[in-house]
Amino acid sequence: MSISVTPKAANQIRKALAKRGGGVGLRVAVKTSGCSGYAYALEFADAATAEDQRFESEGVALLVDAKSLPLVAGTQLDWVREGLNEGFKFSNPNASATCGCGESFAV
Repeated sequence: MSISVTPKAANQIRKALAKRGGGVGLRVAVKTSGCSGYAYALEFADAATAEDQRFESEGVALLVDAKSLPLVAGTQLDWVREGLNEGFKFSNPNASATCGCGESFAV
């Protein structure tokens, strides 16, 4: 099981870590929320915890807790611009449905 990022997403993560003054990587988690059941939660991590699995992709570290990993295994994060908006887009092979806004998913 793993998780990865595209070169564009990795570049954005590096920029954000530099702007905030450091950190070990991006923590990717799943919380129960949204109209489809689960929502992604992203935060920059200053340190890994004992529960974190660490993955390296495109030169950045991704940290995923053991509870979230089965729900995001195989996911790729991309950085996309759609109209005036830009942000992370998740390509999750485990998601059986997503809500219209793309913020939540079902497994």
